[in-house]
Amino acid sequence: MAVTSFGEHAEESLHFIRRTMERSSTFTAVPGLGGVGMGAIGRAAAILAANQRSAERWLVVWLLAAAIALGIGVTAMFLKAAHLGAPLAGAVGRRFAMSLAAPLVAGAALTWGVWMRDDWGLMPAVWLLLYGTGVLAGGVFSVAAVRLLGVAFMALGVAALATPPAWGNVWLGMGFGGLQLAFGLYIARRHGG
Repeated sequence: MAVTSFGEHAEESLHFIRRTMERSSTFTAVPGLGGVGMGAIGRAAAILAANQRSAERWLVVWLLAAAIALGIGVTAMFLKAAHLGAPLAGAVGRRFAMSLAAPLVAGAALTWGVWMRDDWGLMPAVWLLLYGTGVLAGGVFSVAAVRLLGVAFMALGVAALATPPAWGNVWLGMGFGGLQLAFGLYIARRHGG
């Protein structure tokens, strides 16, 4: 049995402390399978919304889809956190939630404002940009894929601004359907649940 030097023991201890601190500062309860479910809802919403005869009905489809997807995401997050033994009420979980919630509340307020002014063409860009902002901000406390997802949503939001308003539903389908589904699968495979 070899005797380790004090320096080697100290180095091992520092590595252990560093790994422990990294784990405690990362929000790991982002649900991959929940993202897949949210993406499936987004795809269905894009198809249903595209077939509505009025802007009001289009909005109702997307708002119902958002409520259902939020329920799926929150439920999946609680299940994954319970499975991992990761506290959602801890400091990192609270920071993640606050970072995500602020842009979503702003998005809700802007949705109301855009609706009141009858400027439907801006809604897809507002939703994609602010959801992307929230995901990117919350992703600072999570795995790198979450930050990349936020940036991708923001890119789609910019594309929605740069293209004719009639394309808005396509961008929403690509983001809330395609991106959410693809990143959900990736997160589920690489980071579980």
